[in-house]
Amino acid sequence: MGWITRATALSAAAALLTLGGPVAGASADSPAPRVDLNVLVVDDGGPAVAAITSELASEGTPYTKVDLTSSTRPTIDAAFLSDTVDGVPRAKFQAVVLPDDNPFGADPAEMDAIASYEKDFGIRQVDAYNYADPDVGLNYPQSGGYIGSLDGDTGQVTTEGEAGPFGYLKGSVPFEDNSPTVTESYGYLSTPLTAMAAGDSFTPLVDMAIPGADARGSLVGEYDHDGRSELVVTFAYNQYQEQYRLLARGMVEWMTQGVHLGTDRNYFSVNVDDVFLADDRWNTTLKCTPGDVDCPVGTDGNDPDPIRMSVADAQYAQQWEQSNGLTFDLVFNGGGSDDYKSDNGGTDPMAQQLISEKDSFRWVNHTYDHEFLGCVQNVTVVPWTCTTDASGTTEWTPQSTIESEITQNEAWAAANGLPLNPAELVTGEHSGLEIQPQQPQDNPNLAPALARTGIQWVASDSSREPAQRSVGSALTVPRTPMNVYYNAGHANEETDEYNWIYTSKAQGGSGLCDSAGNSTCLSAPLDDTTGYTSYIVPTEAKIDLGHILNNDPDPFFIHQSNLSEDRIAYPALDAILSAYHSLFADNTPFVNQRMADIGTELKQQADWNTAVSNGSVTAYRVGDTATVDAPSGVQVPLTVPTGSRQVQGDGTTTAFGGAYAGTLTGWASPATAQTAVTVNLPGSATPAALAHHRTTAAARVPALTVRPAVPGGVRKAVPIGPGDIRQ
Repeated sequence: MGWITRATALSAAAALLTLGGPVAGASADSPAPRVDLNVLVVDDGGPAVAAITSELASEGTPYTKVDLTSSTRPTIDAAFLSDTVDGVPRAKFQAVVLPDDNPFGADPAEMDAIASYEKDFGIRQVDAYNYADPDVGLNYPQSGGYIGSLDGDTGQVTTEGEAGPFGYLKGSVPFEDNSPTVTESYGYLSTPLTAMAAGDSFTPLVDMAIPGADARGSLVGEYDHDGRSELVVTFAYNQYQEQYRLLARGMVEWMTQGVHLGTDRNYFSVNVDDVFLADDRWNTTLKCTPGDVDCPVGTDGNDPDPIRMSVADAQYAQQWEQSNGLTFDLVFNGGGSDDYKSDNGGTDPMAQQLISEKDSFRWVNHTYDHEFLGCVQNVTVVPWTCTTDASGTTEWTPQSTIESEITQNEAWAAANGLPLNPAELVTGEHSGLEIQPQQPQDNPNLAPALARTGIQWVASDSSREPAQRSVGSALTVPRTPMNVYYNAGHANEETDEYNWIYTSKAQGGSGLCDSAGNSTCLSAPLDDTTGYTSYIVPTEAKIDLGHILNNDPDPFFIHQSNLSEDRIAYPALDAILSAYHSLFADNTPFVNQRMADIGTELKQQADWNTAVSNGSVTAYRVGDTATVDAPSGVQVPLTVPTGSRQVQGDGTTTAFGGAYAGTLTGWASPATAQTAVTVNLPGSATPAALAHHRTTAAARVPALTVRPAVPGGVRKAVPIGPGDIRQ
């Protein structure tokens, strides 16, 4: 989900200064300039710039966008870029993002203004997607390089990249190849120029082997020249592709030189619903779930063969999470255990096993009986509807029932010694909250019941409601459903239901995927015995990893049935973790939070976003001090170098934030007797000079004789080589 995209007014925020010494042309006695913590984004409407602005918005990093396609856009000149405040020179932007190295055409005035500004204040520039040519320190790719698809290839973070902005990656940067018939990634691989002006250099930070040659070509590199630094990106991308998601954090760190507003973390929490209950089972013959309203079995409509964890399943869950460093949130219904006891001689060994290891898990109230807490359902029709009285008024589950479901489960937890956070709640099926289309509003009895029982955080389904919202005095915590179904304990059941949903009627499926605008039909049904591991697991792992890489705190949720029998959740979880650990260095662990902490973070993000959008944040850096002034009560998200310390009201300093991805990140409030957050940055914050470009000549490959196609979605074609002028 990330943070809400926004563009800030020039006065809305302030940014940071170059991490080097005094600005060019300033004397030793000149005051250190102020540099506002705000990024200038010059937008051509293409996907590469959109991807960068999406990352800035996700992190909570303020930016100002200039739309090149608008006839009313401002002219970028010296006055637009800088001014003087209280006699001190001010840079209005800490970094500049351009579509390419010069998006202004034949008139050089605006580009000249940007170049002078960058040189004077030490501001860095990102060329979002650029052709490889000598203007950016690279050889033409058709001479010893490569032009074309990068699908399925793997980039590599160089030694300089690991020591610099991409040190959070383990090394490899795989490029997606989702379709053999579509070019998804298109780029230019080229080696740095071997002859440059004195003091100029090109340093590849991420590169890739050049096909047919012994050399490697740059994908992302730093071009230092004329007293300026450009990040040159020579492949096309969009904000959703995994290769960009892996590099996005580092691109922001590079452009801001390691000090900026906002944070970026990889979040991974897993809620396990219905613990102590039994879940109904998908029937592979009937193609429905006995116990559901559309699949009655027998006279009572109950499922005769439900799925429930065993003692061995409970033991395995505890062993697995400890081995993998991920704590499950067990979302439990005490009534399920009591029902089991009444039917089985008064004992529940599985529950006792989980309770004996209670401190290994986090526990979340799921109500006592999992009762539906919305409108009174009329299940005589499919799909169900809300029952109405004689006057047509909707009948609702009463407040007393909602409160009883919450408090009974709390009492059950207390009786069994479970360490429960009483402020968290997951209602059965997220009921009580609106459910489109049958129940287009919350149960009006829900909010007062939550207030009376002290609930501050109530779970919602992010596939229905992706944003946090208030329910009376409580706030929602959106949860992301994994495509591992609640009614499947065996892999063949999961695959059969998956086929039913994702194959056309002509192939024996439900035809749900045949609906207009839906392109998710499988080309053929999956094999019931192999389809889960060969297709569903890698597909789900890729989708879920995308959520994790999107700076999205929302937890995932599965069900206790998925930890039972074939334990089908674990292959998907293992695949996610395996991919994650293969990509990220040890300094970038996934963040595993409980619901209350996630809800708090979402609220902080929303409050911060509102403050920035309203223009009520002022933030800047002067020398080695960063200052952020935000409205009272608004927490400030900040990313700074290791060794940074927050200044307290008495002049002392304390360590700031927590270590993550080679930086310090955290939320801060002004210290006592202060009105702004002030952070002292370490003198070592200035990045060490990167090594000069490689001087080994690239191996020669045949020159290209056919102009390659330009990938879809790229706004402006780039030239293939000398003499090819494209507009």
